[in-house]
Amino acid sequence: MTYPFTALVGSEQLTTALLLGAIDPRIGGVLVRGSKGSAKSTAVRGLAALLPDIATRAGCAYNCPPDLPADLCPTCEDAPVQHRPTPLVELPVGASEDRLIGSIDLERALSDGVRSFQPGLLARAHRGLLYVDEVNLLDDHLVDALLDAAAMGVNHVEREGVSARHPARFQLVGTMNPEEGELRPQLLDRFGLTVEVTAPLDAHQRAEVVRRRLAFDAAPEPFADRFAADGKRLAERLVAARDLLEKVALVDFWLLKIAEVCAAFGVDGMRADIVTARTAAALAAWNGRTEVTRADVRAACLLALPHRRRRGPFDDPGIDEDELDRLLGDDEPEPPQDDPDDGPDDGPDDGDDDPNGSGPAQSDPGDRSAAPPHGPQPQPSASDGPARSDDTERPSAGEAPSTPADDRSPAPSGRVEAAEETAAAPTLLTAPQRRFGASGRRSRGRSRRGAAVRTRPLLSGETARAADLAVSATLIAAATGRRAMSPGARAAGAGATPRDPVRFGLRGPSSAFGAMTIRRSDLRHYERSGKQGHLIVLCVDASGSMGARRRMGAVKGAVRALLFDAYQRRDLVSLVTFRGRDAETVLPPTAGVELADRRLAVLPTGGRTPLAAGLLHACAVIERHARRDPDRRPLLVAVTDGRANATTDAVAESRQAAAHLAAKDVPALVVDTESGFVRTGLAAELARHLAAPCVELERFASGELARTIRLATGR
Repeated sequence: MTYPFTALVGSEQLTTALLLGAIDPRIGGVLVRGSKGSAKSTAVRGLAALLPDIATRAGCAYNCPPDLPADLCPTCEDAPVQHRPTPLVELPVGASEDRLIGSIDLERALSDGVRSFQPGLLARAHRGLLYVDEVNLLDDHLVDALLDAAAMGVNHVEREGVSARHPARFQLVGTMNPEEGELRPQLLDRFGLTVEVTAPLDAHQRAEVVRRRLAFDAAPEPFADRFAADGKRLAERLVAARDLLEKVALVDFWLLKIAEVCAAFGVDGMRADIVTARTAAALAAWNGRTEVTRADVRAACLLALPHRRRRGPFDDPGIDEDELDRLLGDDEPEPPQDDPDDGPDDGPDDGDDDPNGSGPAQSDPGDRSAAPPHGPQPQPSASDGPARSDDTERPSAGEAPSTPADDRSPAPSGRVEAAEETAAAPTLLTAPQRRFGASGRRSRGRSRRGAAVRTRPLLSGETARAADLAVSATLIAAATGRRAMSPGARAAGAGATPRDPVRFGLRGPSSAFGAMTIRRSDLRHYERSGKQGHLIVLCVDASGSMGARRRMGAVKGAVRALLFDAYQRRDLVSLVTFRGRDAETVLPPTAGVELADRRLAVLPTGGRTPLAAGLLHACAVIERHARRDPDRRPLLVAVTDGRANATTDAVAESRQAAAHLAAKDVPALVVDTESGFVRTGLAAELARHLAAPCVELERFASGELARTIRLATGR
């Protein structure tokens, strides 16, 4: 049983946004952002129970309206009309592309020998809700399919000899935890509204949440009965708001204000203006009014604009409410003046001009009675960006860090340098991939979960993998190959060219699978391409020269940019530092990049520079992790000026250590921290032995480089 929607506690903004999307599906759906355990999924599933039933034909797989069947729907001609609940279709993060968009109907292909289309989840979601939990973890090939369907309202399939086209108009609802990465901008823009939800901080509210949840788990049906009457009233109000929506008037005054707000906040495109206008009208209909007020426009801006505002990758989402209030002003539009030639009675709209009337123009923007029953108008979005460490000092705005080239005095051992501001647009590091890799969001290569780019025969010595078997291609190869063989070739097991790619020739009452012999040579597998995740090993020079030149603040700022980039792309990170006589693992491989950031903030400097020890220690970290996770390929980022003075042969040892890493095929990048007009070029020499690019720290941190650096390998 589903937890009742009206039993939610402290989720006014979330419930308001979901109800507005249900009133006007043209708004484009809702994205719910929040931390773990904030009732995101519970609210979405509870909403479906409040939506009215839809009329369709019995047995229709596309939820076609009775008067508008899809072209390829075989059941909509003579089937009786029936009412069914508004569909709520859940798209799992690990779903296949075939399951989402549809594919060939294998049962009909084997039994009747014809190719026909088997609809997928997009067909089932037509005229309903398509819910994606953890939408930010969705693979790119599934996101591409969603974007196409959401943009056109139609799912167009061309694959495996099947050509199909059917309507796919749905309200897209996604939930996500920002700690696990952000959405692609194209998909983010497809969500009409966005909401930030957090667990309540009030102890009484938290206790009530626990009390209700325990009661529901103990006796779901009696608990649901307690809120049935509230749910019924809310569903009736939702239907009334839908009926009233077409009568709501959005005057030019507010339309111009919406355009001014969108332009002032620098939102991209015109979709923001359209969605804000529709949301304001839906709010007016929800409150039983036929005219939009300032309160409606303000609340609509807070829901429709935060995720569309142009910002840097680490800027906080949301918009400035004080600036919004300034742009909207304090005045309502002037009501239209009566023509003196008209009679004293001008119809039912006279209440607009009556100071004591109850017409829509007299609505008080601050009137709490105009708010939805679940609470006040939406509040500003909470920040979801990476939290900055409060225990480090930063230079004031506009103050350049002091980096005198002649400051060569040794830094005191244990000195801690504060990090400068993180680079606004970190450079993307990618590596070539010639094997399967762990799923992620960085380098493109062969993957077990990516998009299927082609089918291929099973290679000699390769083990068949049922999870990646291309069933359609295998059956086609078996059916057409058997028919195209001569008796002698069939006995010898030789292959042949298909003669009849349309009809399989499998008929009769016998089992289709029993009538076909599938040989190993018929097996076909998908070859997939997708984004891969990496283990990023940061090898940071923490010797005295870094502190003496006051470069450690800039180094920490650049490393923080790399950490947050890894955070967005679901990479593992490890932090290795070297100073004095040895190197140490400050942070073992982990997905918790915020822990790496905290360790980096208190990183001391001082002592000599054991560069070779640092490189060999990083190599040991890579080798240990490879034994546990062989599919995750490492990336080494060495942050150093290239100096080595721990031993008498330190330079030769560092070159040998670099050549050792290059021989192990470890993609690497050297960030040169040397400053001043005169440069020794030791970091570039180190990069040459690593077979890696070398980038100056200033260029890397400032974003002057191309946005992507493709790392080479040692071979």
